[in-house]
Formats: sequence, structure tokens, C-alpha cells
Amino acid sequence: MAQYQTLLYYCYSPIENAEQFADQHLAFCKSLGLVGRIIVADEGLNGTVSGTPEACKAYMEAVHADPRFAKTEFKIDDVEEPSFIKMHCRYKAEIVHSGLRDPKIINPNIETGKHLEPQEFMEMKDQEDVVILDVRSNYEHNVGKFKNAITFDIDNFREFPEKVKELEHLKGKKILTYCTGGIKCEKASALLLKEGFEDVYQLHGGIIKYGKEAGGKDFEGECYVFDNRVTVPVNSVNPSVISTCKNCGKITSKMINCANPICNEHFTQCDECGWEMDGCCSDACKTHPNKREYDGTGYYVKVPQPVNIDKISKRKHKKLIKN
Repeated sequence: MAQYQTLLYYCYSPIENAEQFADQHLAFCKSLGLVGRIIVADEGLNGTVSGTPEACKAYMEAVHADPRFAKTEFKIDDVEEPSFIKMHCRYKAEIVHSGLRDPKIINPNIETGKHLEPQEFMEMKDQEDVVILDVRSNYEHNVGKFKNAITFDIDNFREFPEKVKELEHLKGKKILTYCTGGIKCEKASALLLKEGFEDVYQLHGGIIKYGKEAGGKDFEGECYVFDNRVTVPVNSVNPSVISTCKNCGKITSKMINCANPICNEHFTQCDECGWEMDGCCSDACKTHPNKREYDGTGYYVKVPQPVNIDKISKRKHKKLIKN
């Protein structure tokens, strides 16, 4: 048995007094010795937690024992060490940032795309009348995506609704949506249906489940995950690497965060450039006075930054270092 496990899950289910629930749930997770990141909202739960197999088993049993979350499906990975440093459980407006907060308009518990199991998705994805749609952000699909998938140039999922208009010419096709674990597709597919797309599907359990149950066939590259593993391999059938080093162009699957905390850009960087650039995406970031110490991993524990650390927004900063 593995020394540790990491659980990835979500559940759209209304939670009364969600803010209070988040505090209580944090205490419960800490009592089990778990580490991870959980988002609690009025609409449900979204989390990744890590700990011993015994602690993970106790956590899954407790979640399933609550009638509100009985339908929760956990994706389980065996890992050599915990995938987080600390335990966080926070209340937010949504369990995945989309800007689609009104349950009267978009509600995955009422209407969403047809769920396809991994084997069904694999059998359907190459049909002539099918379009594969990646609903994730740039830094995610840059390091790995399904062969022939449509991707959007977006920095976060909040930008997805505005991009749907670009798909108008595909309304007669079968739209197969996918994301890391399925949570974004619940709202993305619901939005597509609302916008007049009639034949909409979603990969149940996302890329992670597809890798476990269908061998990850035709998924190119690796899958970005929101913990200190950063990316994980998916394809054991016909694996490939599609990402290249931002600095030198060398093929690499290693993704890091820029050592400049103001930038913090997700990008791919080979080991050689990592040490040469000190874990930074640009020379401008390399000389930033608040640059974090690079240890070869490019993963940094999130810490609050002083308000006056820099008055430039991340978006403006990225524009500056590009010019």
C-alpha cells in the first residue's frame, strides 16, 4: 500500500450556512491529519486533499455519509509524499470561478451535458460529427490536451463564457467537453446548452479518470493539477510530450511558477533554463527584488504578499515583460 494518497473531487450540492460549514470542515480535515485545498460555496464542494490511506479512507467515508455529498466521486492517486504543505478550506462565491453564479440561469444539478464514461468518450471522440472542446486555461492545455481538441486563449475559466460565441458555426456538431476532473465541464456544458447547442457531452471524471480507466489514449502531454505535483502523466497507451520550454524552445513537460511572486506565471521550462533563469520566465522577473528562491521545483507555498509589494497588477506586469 502506498504511503500517501491524493484525492481529487467535487460535488454540486446546496450547502446552507456554507461559510460556517467551511470552518467546521477545516477542523475535521486537520483532525485527520490531511493537507490540501478545499473550496466551499453555497453550490457545493471542490477539493484536493492528501494524507495517509487511512486518513483518506476516513475522509471519503465521512463525505459519503453526508446525504448532501453522497454522490461525490473521488479520483484517487497513490503518491510518495503529500501533495500539499498545509490544509486550507475556504468559503468562496463559487467552487470554480466562472462568473456564472445565478443558479436560476446555470445549475448543474438541473441541466448539464450528457456524461460520458471514459470508454464512451474514447469511442466517440474521433467520429466525423464530433468536436472535442477543452474548457481549461492556457497554462493547462499548453502542457497537455486531447489530440485535435479546440482550445481557447484564456487565462482563467471566467473568460470562457465570452468565448462561446466563437463556436456558433459548430452548433450542428456533437460537442464533447473535457477538463481536469469534470467540475468546469458541469458549468461549461450547461452554458453551451443555454446558448443553443443541442448535442453537448462532458467527460465524466475528466482527464484524470480517463487516464485511469481508458489508459489516456490520444491525450498528448501531461495533465496540469492544482497541487505541488504540478503535472501528472495520463497516457500509458501512446504518450507524447507537446510542450516546449518558454525560454529556449526545447521539448519539456516540466511546468513551474515564475519565481517572481508578482508574475507567478505558469509556464514550461527545461531544467537547464530553470537554473540559468533562476526559475523566472524573463530577465525582468529575474531581477525583481522580491523574487523567491528557486530550488529546482518551481513550486512555492502560497504566502500573503504585502499590499505595497507592487502596484502593478499581474496582467499589466505580464504586458510589461512581454514588451
